[in-house]
Amino acid sequence: MTPRAFPIAAPAAPAGILAAARAGVRPSPADALSLAGVDDLAALASTAAAIRDAAFGDRITYSRKVFIPLTHLCRDVCHYCTFAKAPRRAGPAYLSPGEVLAIAEAGRAAGCKEALFTLGDKPELRYRAAREALDALGHATTLDYLEAMAKLVLERTGLMPHLNPGVMSAAEIARLRRVSLSMGIMLETAAERLSARGGPHFGSPDKHPAVRLATIAAAGAAQVPFTSGLLIGIGETRAERIEALLALRDLDDAHDHLQEIIVQNFRAKPDTRMAASPEPDVEDHLWTVAVARIVMGAGISIQAPPNLQPGALGRLIGAGIDDWGGVSPVTADHVNPEAPWPHLDALAAQTACEGKVLVERLAAHPRHLADPERWIDPALRPQALRLSDAEGFARTGDWTPGVEAPPGAAAYEARHKLRHRMTPARAGLERALARASAGEELGEDEITQLFAARGDDFWRVCEAADAVRRARVGDGVGYVVTRNINYTNVCTYRCQFCAFSKGKMSENLRGRPYDLDLAEIAQRAGEAWARGATEVCIQGGIHPAYTGAHYLAILAAVKAAVPQMHIHAFSPLEIWQGAASLGLPLRDFLGQLKAAGLGSLPGTAAEILDDEVRAVICPDKVTTDQWLEVIGTAHELGLRTTSTIMYGHVERPVHWARHLIRLRRLQARTSGITEFVPLPFVPMEAPMYLKGRSRAGATLREAVLMHAVGRLALHPLIPNIQASWVKLGVEGVKLCLEAGANDFGGTLMDESISRAAGAAHGQDLAPRRMEEAIRALGRTPRPRTTLYADAPEARRQTVRQAYEAPEAWQRAGAPPA
Repeated sequence: MTPRAFPIAAPAAPAGILAAARAGVRPSPADALSLAGVDDLAALASTAAAIRDAAFGDRITYSRKVFIPLTHLCRDVCHYCTFAKAPRRAGPAYLSPGEVLAIAEAGRAAGCKEALFTLGDKPELRYRAAREALDALGHATTLDYLEAMAKLVLERTGLMPHLNPGVMSAAEIARLRRVSLSMGIMLETAAERLSARGGPHFGSPDKHPAVRLATIAAAGAAQVPFTSGLLIGIGETRAERIEALLALRDLDDAHDHLQEIIVQNFRAKPDTRMAASPEPDVEDHLWTVAVARIVMGAGISIQAPPNLQPGALGRLIGAGIDDWGGVSPVTADHVNPEAPWPHLDALAAQTACEGKVLVERLAAHPRHLADPERWIDPALRPQALRLSDAEGFARTGDWTPGVEAPPGAAAYEARHKLRHRMTPARAGLERALARASAGEELGEDEITQLFAARGDDFWRVCEAADAVRRARVGDGVGYVVTRNINYTNVCTYRCQFCAFSKGKMSENLRGRPYDLDLAEIAQRAGEAWARGATEVCIQGGIHPAYTGAHYLAILAAVKAAVPQMHIHAFSPLEIWQGAASLGLPLRDFLGQLKAAGLGSLPGTAAEILDDEVRAVICPDKVTTDQWLEVIGTAHELGLRTTSTIMYGHVERPVHWARHLIRLRRLQARTSGITEFVPLPFVPMEAPMYLKGRSRAGATLREAVLMHAVGRLALHPLIPNIQASWVKLGVEGVKLCLEAGANDFGGTLMDESISRAAGAAHGQDLAPRRMEEAIRALGRTPRPRTTLYADAPEARRQTVRQAYEAPEAWQRAGAPPA
């Protein structure tokens, strides 16, 4: 492939080019080339920053990585490079597998998620030492050995390889794709003249622009997320820089694979032929960054290495970058060893000074991770999902829903206290918060923006949600004394998130199948009443032998045993199946259940109310419309319900937004929902997680935001936001109570579903512990009933007496819970 010859046409005036770029119109080749003569850096930078802000908001990304210099040998002789060394100066020709693994392990221990392999171009084509070393290692070529070492690092450490092996053929790219999340090669320049005698690339066959462009094109055809970029200041003109950008733009237009363009400034190094060459000044670097953003448009990240312009980081942000590239807490920049990496805390603080927030990403950017079937090899998808959050950025922190260890005090979002610096994205966030606080319905984009809040904006959303909570329901924190009775775990459905169900039609996972008879259900309800409960919550799998008649029989048995007990029972899935099994209209079956003693319904089985997601996680379950129909019909009959969301698996924030909008609109029509209960996905034993098809549950940041955004998006229609201690633990609930939640949920006494999925919580949280946690926040405990009335004093007295001797209700021989 040769660099494109761009037609000469009359360019537009610079002001018109920049105005069009701000409106989302990329400049034509002629217009782009005309920017070479524009010296108004302020106009270029402000235009570039506006394009960046429209595409990336306030996020500036980086990858926490470890650098693995597999070999310093290279067949090229670039006249500015100190990375490549001749065999007599390089020491061992290649790192050994043990050395590679040791570097990777150090990176993993430091929290890195990417392993960047740097190496010279095919040194075995030039050096006998390389060929002999490869032969001793059992490999024919450097790329063969690279493939083996990338696979070793991936399998042994979980770090995701990013490979910079130089020029590659289509076949080589296809092989390396199986062991790397992304790859890259710097174009550096499209000026062929720089490869002529006397130029910086003379004697470097792999640096010819046509050769490098062919590699980039082949990577696009192979659907590899790819990095490229410019090296400025090696003798090229500004017009030649733009020609290189246009060549890269053409390739991305054809393949959509370029995830970032690096604008790297030349650094003169001792002991090179270009040691005395002038380096580009800061203004020239900023000019190139801004023009790169304008030429490439909004879809591709523009990156500047933060260690090469340490005194100009704020100005680089102002010129339109959105990415700092790879920063290592472990290894040096082997290409520029004289330039140390900034400490990540310092980089975050400097980024925050510009009103931006530093966000960790993976080796592949979110837009490529959002379509893993296209861009990620099947062998790498499970680990990529495990390392990702819901937006496709890197999962941060080691908290997972259901784990026993409490979240750390600062586990979810750093705070720099610089929130008053207004940016376009922050202004939009403030408008959304104001509308939500006023009780207005937010749009899908606004809710998604709230879920994207990070850094100081995260705290702003939490504080706004808590202010709405305080004004709407005060400082009381409710809880209900209840017993969960999961009457059977035999189920005909195959929901990919569920580790609870057992049987011929389900995934056989933890525990053994059980099916409580009516006498056992009634006895458990009686025991709950004796311990002061006001409610039993009854749900189970869809047993193949059960019809709606069995659900009616359960109600009759409980009411006969404990007439005063409120029965909160049967998910919309059970209701739908029960009505269908009896051939009854939904309304008629719900009417029979109400007459038999059903007091309210749990709004479970909602998962994500979007059929795009349901088709993946529960394709044979009720649809979104069917779930809404069951809940809406129950409300029309005077039955109140809760509402839930189960998040943190395969869905994205836009699906959360659609879910909340559907709940709000249902509530506006029926007013029957008592509370919203976010339920983070517990992954440990779930089929789709074990098969590598889901994320590792919500992050702590996402879990806290779900309660905060739920409060805001549903205000004032759904008054109560409940935090699930079964999923979050007591300390996690406390975080959510400071972010808009006002309810601790139920004591449960025994719970099966979350613990079957691997959660450590679920076995009888005593009211005393709940009240201690509530009072620790300066809030007031409020024992309540299912429908949010105050719990009767007689029941509260029974609770106090019963929980002094909890062994009284623990009976030997009960089915596993």
